[in-house]
Amino acid sequence: MRTFSLLLVLLSAAAPAAADQELPIFDAHLHYSHDAWQVVPPAQVVQILEKAGIRRAMVSSSNNEGTQMLLDAAPGVIVPELRPYRSRGELSTWVRDTSVIPFLEGMLARRKYVAIGEFHVYGADADLPNVRQVVALARKHGLYLHSHSDADAVVRHFEQDPAARVLWAHSGFERPEKIREMLRKYPTLWCDLAFLTAHASDGKVAPGWREAFLEFPDRFVLGTDTFTPERWHYVIENARWSRRWLADLPPDVARKIAHENGERLFGGRQ
Repeated sequence: MRTFSLLLVLLSAAAPAAADQELPIFDAHLHYSHDAWQVVPPAQVVQILEKAGIRRAMVSSSNNEGTQMLLDAAPGVIVPELRPYRSRGELSTWVRDTSVIPFLEGMLARRKYVAIGEFHVYGADADLPNVRQVVALARKHGLYLHSHSDADAVVRHFEQDPAARVLWAHSGFERPEKIREMLRKYPTLWCDLAFLTAHASDGKVAPGWREAFLEFPDRFVLGTDTFTPERWHYVIENARWSRRWLADLPPDVARKIAHENGERLFGGRQ
């Protein structure tokens, strides 16, 4: 009898962990740029996503051919977004490069995307002509703006287009209190959680983040940010870590952040 009771206890303890590992993920922040193709070939990327339990992945890449390579390899998994960069070195120069907008217009004429980004812009630079035209292109084509920016730049996006749909990369690396303030102000603002520490030292959700997730369960998505090729080898670990702290949230909230929000926003728009 004692053996049977012990078995029940062990099974009960293992059940949440097993269910937790089965939680599918929509990763809304992945890159597959030109310097990653030889290091992590498309077939290996697909294997990594499968092992990580990532059901869908929104991918951008510098020169955008990497995105197409993954889309060809796994069309039911990859959700493509269009990046303004032709190479990694354009991260800080694209906002003043007059060739960027014709490049984006040409890409949009040939292929379908769900978002423009991830692009980097801060403060008053968001009012430069290139960024304004990107906002206009997103409006014209019904696309999201995946903006790696500070709160000031996000405000300027909405000043240019009050109906813009903005995915705030890394949630601006802001404190959760500021993020809640921004989400209250802008109903078409969403936040990805790449590189954010939403958990406390014990692996549970930190108090400030808990309040943000419970107030806005429909406004957050997960992300890994494979900004270097080596980061692709961290995707599985990041998914495992994300499931751990998500398990500390109510199940419906955890499901929304893990995959339902991403599917609703980006999954059906190809």
